[in-house]
Order: sequence, then structure tokens, then C-alpha cells
Amino acid sequence: MKVIICGAGQVGWQIARHLSGERNDVTVVDSNADLVRRAADTLDVQGIAGFASYPDVLERAGARDADMIIAATHSDEVNMVTCQVAHSVFSIRRKIARLRAKSYLDAIYSDLYRRDHLPIDVVISPEREVAEAALQRLSAPATFDIESFFDGKAQLLGITIDEDCPVINTPLRQLTDLFSTLRAIVVGIRRDGRLFAPAAGDQIYAQDDCYLLADTVDMARTLEIFGKTQTKQERVVIIGGGNVGLGVARALESRTDRVRVKVIERNRACAERAADALDRTIVLHGDGLDAGILEEAGITNADAVLAVTDDDKTNLLAAVRAKALGAKMAICLTNDPTLIPLMGPLDIDAYINPRATTVSSILRHIRQGRVRGVYSLGDAEAEVIEAQVLGTSPIAGKRIGDISFPEGVLVGAVMKSGTVVKPTGATRIDEGDVIAIFSMAADVPEVERLLQVSIDFF
Repeated sequence: MKVIICGAGQVGWQIARHLSGERNDVTVVDSNADLVRRAADTLDVQGIAGFASYPDVLERAGARDADMIIAATHSDEVNMVTCQVAHSVFSIRRKIARLRAKSYLDAIYSDLYRRDHLPIDVVISPEREVAEAALQRLSAPATFDIESFFDGKAQLLGITIDEDCPVINTPLRQLTDLFSTLRAIVVGIRRDGRLFAPAAGDQIYAQDDCYLLADTVDMARTLEIFGKTQTKQERVVIIGGGNVGLGVARALESRTDRVRVKVIERNRACAERAADALDRTIVLHGDGLDAGILEEAGITNADAVLAVTDDDKTNLLAAVRAKALGAKMAICLTNDPTLIPLMGPLDIDAYINPRATTVSSILRHIRQGRVRGVYSLGDAEAEVIEAQVLGTSPIAGKRIGDISFPEGVLVGAVMKSGTVVKPTGATRIDEGDVIAIFSMAADVPEVERLLQVSIDFF
């Protein structure tokens, strides 16, 4: 597949890294020649320096025979015009644009993106994705990461193993014997900074970060078995009243179970805008690092604090200070993956990486086969892929134990006729089943091959 990626920032670079690693023909376009040079030097991609919306620049990037264009520059307007040029001048079939401004995302204006108006096939909103990720973190405070699969019937849970975990030093195959009715599987373990797909004989140790795929019905029991207890979030403090903070506060306001929310925003104009947009939420104008403002927001009694300003270090420090003042849980937004190892030592419970959520959204729309969802883990080290099995897929009609999956791949859950099934080696994968697969990044191309549809299907 030939893909043009416009924007060589964090998101563009990560998408280029994914796609070039899967042997696609990738060209990166950016007006910043240094970013283009970095992409061309570190990845197997071509680089073009220039403005992505200029027809002559897209021509040089090979737009005449491109299959897809991904517009992920820092400007919404440039992304929109780039898709228009890609459609009108070069007839590129698939166009994905990242848009940030809320006005462009309002449902009442969705008609704007029709082919005869502004031809964008998929609109990705980082702020909306991050707000949804924050709400999911709040819904499961015992986890450091959570993502829904199978339309909410299964959950990917990220759990840090404590010293008092009941199943510590237990081989994974023994877990199946001990809890035979539990529909949950450990699909990934991060130990000493390295993420891997565990074998049946591997054990769980203290300080491991484990990723589990669990039936939503068994979620509470799964957390209990791994030494975690769920608590209800009734008082939440949000530091940062921008698009993300505002989106989370709005969603919490709309819940039937009452959640008391307070927002702290440093910029007066932004604070006033948030106060006008919210009904039951108290908005405080002040610095989220100021202990006085935090205490005024009731941080000592807060069940959770969510630091989502546009500055990573502010979020980190605000979360640390909030925990020191008594907040029970701290969630921190960070764009810089090199800061993630600091979360544990700083006692920050969970983090949200906007780049990872945006990359996951884009990958969902460009994977081959009948892929319904993709979630990127860590610094793009692995993916959890949800896909429907079609009749001509190489795995259809086979038992899991008979499928030649790579070493870094595990089937975490199977949905048959709307029911989530815990997979074993004897589980048969049938046409129409939906499967959730954990795959290390290097093994994704092979997973795609196993999910692909042969040409005679069409």
C-alpha cells in the first residue's frame, strides 16, 4: 500500500514507523525540513519538505498513485485543504484528517465531510479520544490502562502487581486451573521495562505491569484475584480547562450517578469559557500547582485528580502535589513517552498518552482485513487488534492450537454469536467470530496476513 503522511510530528512519525515497519511504501511530508530529515534517517520512508496542501508538493510525494493520505499536521485547516486537494486533483481513494477544533467536530455539521463537499473519509479528534480515555481510566481506578473491546463486552486491563497480590509467583497455566470459570487471560507482561507475550509457564512477579483481556462481567472478580479493589469516584478534580478537561467535565455532568467535579484553569479567558459551558461544575481560576488552589478545590477529599493541561511537566508535578495533599488517585496526561517510567516512582496511578490514543484511532482505519479496533500499547511496542473472521481467512475453521501464530502473539478473547468465550488451544475459530489478539509490533504483519481476505471473497 502506498501512503502519504502529512505532518512529521509525534503522531505522523509514529504512524510512519508502524506502516513502514509493515513494508508499506510511505512518504512523509512536512514544512519543517529537520522533521522530514529525522523521519527519513530513522525510518524506511521517503521525505518531502514542503507545505502538505500544495498540489505540487503532493505531486512530488507521489500522490498520483497513492492509495491513502493521512493529514496530521498541526493545522486543522491545512489538513482539510490537503484532503480536498488529494481528492480533487489526485483522486486519492482514502483520506484521513486529524481535526482539533470543537466547531469542526460538532455533529450538526457532519454533513460538511461528504464527498461532494469536503471529502474526508475519516475524521480523528485527539481531544475527543483523550477525553474518552480519561473517562475510561476514571471508571477503573485500580488499573493504569483500560480499553474496551467487543462493543464493551470485553476489557483490556493494565494492572500493576503489588507485593500482596494473591497470585504472585504463580505460573499462568496454574491460574487457569485455579480459576477455571474466570474469563480473563494475561496477554502481556512488562518486566524491567520490557514488554512481552507470556508463555503458559511464565510466572507473575511483584512490580510487573500485566495486561489482561477480561469479559466485562468478570472484570470486578478479575481485579480482586489480582489484588485490586474497585472504588467509586464521587469527587473529581480536573486540572486544565481546555478541550480535554472540558470534555471530561461535560461527560461526568451527564452521568446519572452524581459526581462532584471541580475544574482548575490558569488562563482566565479559558476558565470563563469553561464556566459558561458547564452547569453543575465549579470552575476555579488559578494555578493547578498552587497548594492553596488545590485545597480550595477540596483535593484532600478528592477520589481522583486528572491533570490534563497542555504541558507534560505541569501535569506531572500537579499530580504529585495533589497526591501529597491527599488525593486518592492521580491520572496524568503526558505526550512524552520518556516520562512514563517516572510515573511509578512518583506514585502517579495512571497516565494517558494522546499520541498513543490518536495512533490507535488512525490504525483502526488503515489495517487490512476486517479489523474493527486497534489499541496501541506503550511506545508503540505492541497492539491489541479486534477483528472479524471471514470465511476465506487462513484461520477460519481451525483450532487455536493448530494456528501458527508467531511467538509474540496471543489470542486474548473470542466472541461467538455475541457471547465472549475464554480461548483455549481447543477453541475453534469459525467464520463470523470476532477475536481480540495481542501482538508485539514486529509480529503485526503476520497477524494481518492471517486475518486477510483472499481475492475470491470479493
